[in-house]
Amino acid sequence: MALIRWDPLREIERLEPFRELDRWDPLREMDTLQRRMNRLFERIIPTDGGERGGITFIPSAELEETDDAFKLRLELPGLEAKDVNVEVTPEAVSITGERKSETTTEREGYTRSEFRYGKFQRVIPLPSLVQHEQVQAEYKDGILRLNLPKAEPEKQKAFKVNLG
Repeated sequence: MALIRWDPLREIERLEPFRELDRWDPLREMDTLQRRMNRLFERIIPTDGGERGGITFIPSAELEETDDAFKLRLELPGLEAKDVNVEVTPEAVSITGERKSETTTEREGYTRSEFRYGKFQRVIPLPSLVQHEQVQAEYKDGILRLNLPKAEPEKQKAFKVNLG
């Protein structure tokens, strides 16, 4: 076997057809993914004070089940009872409302606010049917409390089926 001296120019000529292919760059791919995720979250919950997508505020909720009722608590800070609308069906609770801005500060032609204002809606599905005509509500200190009595379990009884 003969030894041949390595010639870098000959090696470059041999790889010439592959030169136009880009090398895979995982950092560039991660940067692209991060920008796409940021755009997605910006559409869902805007951080620039805008009202894109109609969502500006989503109230936090806590649902507790007892033997005879569900107890639902929602945080609605800074809202008055007249700004909140609660609708209850046998299967779900829908809370809608609007946070209204009372003060605006303008300096040098700019208005800046870090609070969210605008309409909101939250629909909370319930694990079982409730007696929606007998719901009791209390709103105090920015906390909405709902007592949702469970419906009578008419159709939840088990029946033995005779196969013979």
